[in-house]
Amino acid sequence: MRLGVLDVGSNTVHLLVVDAHPGARPLPAHSHKAELRLAELLDEDGAIGPEGVDRLVATVADALQAAEDKGCEDVLPFATSAVREASNADQVLARVREETGIDLAVLSGAEEARLTFLAARRWFGWSSGRLLVLDIGGGSLEIAYGMDEEPDAAVSLPLGAGRLTAGWLPGDPPEPAEVKALRRHVRARIARSVGEFTRLGRPDHVVATSKTFKQLARIAGAARSTEGLYVQRVLTRKSLEEWVPKLAAMTTEQRGGLPGVSEGRAAQLLAGALVAEGAMDLFGVEELEICPWALREGVILRRLDHLPTKEQAALGG
Repeated sequence: MRLGVLDVGSNTVHLLVVDAHPGARPLPAHSHKAELRLAELLDEDGAIGPEGVDRLVATVADALQAAEDKGCEDVLPFATSAVREASNADQVLARVREETGIDLAVLSGAEEARLTFLAARRWFGWSSGRLLVLDIGGGSLEIAYGMDEEPDAAVSLPLGAGRLTAGWLPGDPPEPAEVKALRRHVRARIARSVGEFTRLGRPDHVVATSKTFKQLARIAGAARSTEGLYVQRVLTRKSLEEWVPKLAAMTTEQRGGLPGVSEGRAAQLLAGALVAEGAMDLFGVEELEICPWALREGVILRRLDHLPTKEQAALGG
């Protein structure tokens, strides 16, 4: 069947269309993406303003049209931290429902972490053993750890690259004092959760998902995306520690000129790097591997897991 997964994230609204059936790897067929940066559109009361809501409704409608054009049998719509934490979330969801007919399922932070973990586990397999998964989004940082497909520990922290950039790094380039203050905040926030994971033992494999980690790995020398999904890409703490001061000294325009860095994400790259560096340091991670699959694939895999098998259908199950 052809499925669409509609991800209303803190940075983008992304429709991923895949051809999928139970027991098989979902095959990407189409991608439709629009940058909204909702995490940066919250007003001082934490609400998404009228312009932001208008843009969101129009973007969701465009994505649904794209899903119809590509022959999707079903669309799995969900929203993450920017909508979840908006003070007017109920009104925003009602407006989207009224004008597009779509009910956006708002995932909790823990659900985000669990579904991203599921995607990473399926990608790397059981041979990876104890898996630690890190995911930096626009609004939050997800961390999950476990041996199985359901993690033993999963948390979501308000340390997304877009959120932190808007709240902590107004300068371009930022002042050294701003960078230092954000670094201290990030590490203190992550440190509160470290014990929940370290008591479970050291991971056998540490992986990261998200655009932020992919871009950091790319500027540190990892293979470009055109070389394919199956090329191993790693990010070392040593290379990240070398890049953080360089990124802090750059303007947004200069960061946008780095290999693999998109213009829309350039402003957020420093905040993302500080979160990545803090997480790797506090968890004692010297090297991590980039996972091509993340939350969207986790949502698809969970849906496929709940479809009846041919045998069940034949028996009326």
